[in-house]
Amino acid sequence: MEKLKQQLILTKDDYKLLKSYLSGRGQRTSFDRKNVEGLQVELKKAKLVSSDEIPENVVRLNSRVKIKAESSDKIMELKLVTPDKADIKNRQVSVMSPVGTALIGFREGEKVKWQVPGGKTTFTILEVVN
Repeated sequence: MEKLKQQLILTKDDYKLLKSYLSGRGQRTSFDRKNVEGLQVELKKAKLVSSDEIPENVVRLNSRVKIKAESSDKIMELKLVTPDKADIKNRQVSVMSPVGTALIGFREGEKVKWQVPGGKTTFTILEVVN
């Protein structure tokens, strides 16, 4: 995961939940060590706000997000959920997955890079619905 000069914005509740998953208190998941380390670094720099202070266009838990891959112009729509609710067939992606950790806390219009099996890919967040 690599942010492109923007600061992560998270609700205090989402931050606490992410920290609990990272520390192992949440449900166990099978994401890789590099992804965890990247998320931990981003969380340390995140701006924390209350639920009523977070801008509407920031990706958070339960956000519906439309993203576009720059390399292929492919558009994907997904919902960011906790690991126990992840269901790829219904486009519900875990916040702890590589794409989930890359998107959380960023705004509509921002570009995000993350590692996929074929290398680093840049995506633009086209729309965020909360």
